[in-house]
Amino acid sequence: MAYYPEPIAKLIESYVKLPGIGQKTATRLAFYTIGMSDDDVNQFAANLLSAKRDLHFCSICGNLTDADPCNICSDESRDRTTIFVVEESKDVLAMEKIREYNGLYHVLHGTISPMNGVSPDDINVKTLITRLMDSQVAEVIIATNATSDGEATAMYLARIIKPAGIKVTRLARGLAVGSDIEYADEVTLSKAVENRQEI
Repeated sequence: MAYYPEPIAKLIESYVKLPGIGQKTATRLAFYTIGMSDDDVNQFAANLLSAKRDLHFCSICGNLTDADPCNICSDESRDRTTIFVVEESKDVLAMEKIREYNGLYHVLHGTISPMNGVSPDDINVKTLITRLMDSQVAEVIIATNATSDGEATAMYLARIIKPAGIKVTRLARGLAVGSDIEYADEVTLSKAVENRQEI
């Protein structure tokens, strides 16, 4: 194993902690960082600190924000009759990019996972229920991921929301645009058939 001076070894260790970054990529990033100008490194460090210090969760929807309430919750032009429920803040960004949805959001910060000891009390469910009691919401769109935990979370939310007379929908599942049927797994194919549309 190669020996690196302690400062660069610690920098490599820091990069390895990031998701999807292995030892080789971390080493490459560390050496790239060392080659950056002092101004760029200082700006990079300031951006990291600012993101950690200045961002927090919106008290209404749970999305990452630097203002409370967040820009989406405070935007009076948004449709307040729908709430789009997602697992993480990055899912809100993905939806906003397509510019097809103009309602409100709710970020759960995870999913229910009995295998990992995560219960409904461990994610942002209570705030969602409070929002539904105090608003004119007519539909909740559940957009958790198509995993066993995502499905369990969706079923749990549907079970507690439907009795309030609020419509609960789930994002359609199926074949991705441009994909071949022969390469699709069984679950994807069955969801594609189940969610078929008339043309």
